[in-house]
Amino acid sequence: MATLCKPAVSVPEHVITMEDTLALARSLHEDHPQLPLALRLIENTGVSKRHIVQPIEETLRHPGFEDRNMLYEAEAKRRVPEVVRRALDHAELRPADIDMIVYVSCTGFMMPSLTAWLINTMDFPGHTRQLPIAQLGCAAGGAAINRAHDFCRAYPGSNVLIVACEFCSLCYQPTDLGVGSLLSNGLFGDAVAAAVVRGEGGTGIRMERNGSHLVPDTTDWIAYSVRATGFHFLLDKRVPTTMEPLAPALRTMADQHGWDATGLDFYIIHAGGPRILDDLSRFLEVAPEAFRFSRGTLTEYGNIASAVVLDAVRRLFDEGVVTDGARGIVAGFGPGITAEMALGRWTVADSSAELDMAGHGLLETAGRATS
Repeated sequence: MATLCKPAVSVPEHVITMEDTLALARSLHEDHPQLPLALRLIENTGVSKRHIVQPIEETLRHPGFEDRNMLYEAEAKRRVPEVVRRALDHAELRPADIDMIVYVSCTGFMMPSLTAWLINTMDFPGHTRQLPIAQLGCAAGGAAINRAHDFCRAYPGSNVLIVACEFCSLCYQPTDLGVGSLLSNGLFGDAVAAAVVRGEGGTGIRMERNGSHLVPDTTDWIAYSVRATGFHFLLDKRVPTTMEPLAPALRTMADQHGWDATGLDFYIIHAGGPRILDDLSRFLEVAPEAFRFSRGTLTEYGNIASAVVLDAVRRLFDEGVVTDGARGIVAGFGPGITAEMALGRWTVADSSAELDMAGHGLLETAGRATS
């Protein structure tokens, strides 16, 4: 059975607090007719701080799409390998054990994907499959977990590395002055996350079922307008209402699996904003405390797009109170409006079996070396 192991997460060293964000909004947009509304919306996000790849003075400059995309590539290559190494360590695997890499990002573009660079520079096998996902936005974290699960079901015993690299600050557009854009400027943060889905063994969330759901006629609610200056983020004011149609989709998938979505032991939900979590709590009839991992990510890092669900899973591990057999749900939401959902059960690796597997791997390595 495929098991999602403990993720590794890294955030950049430059920090912008809520107070910094509000002060910048007041100074940059003092004549904006809807500034009071934008300030209230930013304050209501509950984001205390965010991490960004450049100092704020550099972030506010726009040198052009080409320069920004070059910076995206340079920062990804600088920051991703260390996170990947930690994720492999958490899963007790080596690059040679990985059969597929799923790379998700919506804040920069590379072709070949960073997957090819990772294979070339980190000793992943040349036959490692590559699955870059660029257009699912915040839902891509959930999609990556689900595609890894699918791969492990199709190829039993395989291992999949997931990497999420989001530098949302590189999408800042100083000429976008709609309220939705101003809110986004105070909501999104930067992060890199990675995790391994093991086809056999491992401690973490043993994946049992996954599914997708698209809300009809909402394709323009979350979108990019791609222009000469890069990615312009479009956020419709109706987005916070999406939990009303998405909560039934979560219930249905749980019902199909014989589970009650209102009575699970843990919830890993994409923290797009506090309204998302508040509404889902109400529609699923789940206590707000159930979403503490997602709220922790939102408060400390902001909305880090596809990396949110991986960071929330990390927080589940770090809390250390979930017990063997506990049931839970993982869900990411993004453009479409799309939900990528999964059900899983907490599992603790059998240490003796893990040692047997490790010994078998060493014997195989020794055999290849002497043949």
